[in-house]
Amino acid sequence: MTDLNGKVAIVTGGTRDIGRSCSIKLAAAGAKVVVNYHSSKAAGEETVSVIEKAGGQAILVKGDMMKKADVDNLISEAVKAFGSEIHILVNNVGGLVARKKLNEMDEDFFNQVMSLNLNSTFLATQAVVPHMPAGSSIVNLASLAGQNGGGNGSSAYSTSKGAVSAFTRAMSKELGPDGIRCNALNPGMIATTFHDTFTPDAARRNVEATVPLRRQGHPDDCADTVVYLASDASSYITGANIDINGGMYYS
Repeated sequence: MTDLNGKVAIVTGGTRDIGRSCSIKLAAAGAKVVVNYHSSKAAGEETVSVIEKAGGQAILVKGDMMKKADVDNLISEAVKAFGSEIHILVNNVGGLVARKKLNEMDEDFFNQVMSLNLNSTFLATQAVVPHMPAGSSIVNLASLAGQNGGGNGSSAYSTSKGAVSAFTRAMSKELGPDGIRCNALNPGMIATTFHDTFTPDAARRNVEATVPLRRQGHPDDCADTVVYLASDASSYITGANIDINGGMYYS
């Protein structure tokens, strides 16, 4: 039921952490994968190499998903490589940028965070949908922060991720009649460079000690769910925001 042979998938920010795992797992399930990157070319080449060595097909495309021209080029390269139909879109691009409290933020910073997380999801979705046949699937990366308001200094990030969740539900209603599903993941504490950069080690140890499953998540925990949501195994699931947090929060 998770056989993706004959499918074409685009993963934005598909070169590291959750995006990398999604790219590799989708390819392992049979999809031809378009791996997008912005600045981490070496990581992108390594990701494509892993896919190809395992017998999969993938191409690497540079692009800033906050810029419509780059998004349009990504779609053009996907069509050029794998044909006019795109069956899977994983909107993974996003980030915290920096921890800033309300009195530390200016308008440019707030807009940057919103653009990185929300506008990128909107632009990629808008560009891909015309290429999606019935049975296609969009998976957005939201966040636990979008549900509970996030940690100290992450109000802009949590607001943008909450908006991604709302956009997901809106798209499930709008695109459902065309047979296109749209779901989202709400990851909690996943062991990624995001938390290496922004989350103190003591906070991560606290999660490990208190979360019911007694561990941080792994990018593969998210990617396995993405493959499920991309496949016919989840053909009657749309508009869902799925918690992946080891039991630390219930929506």
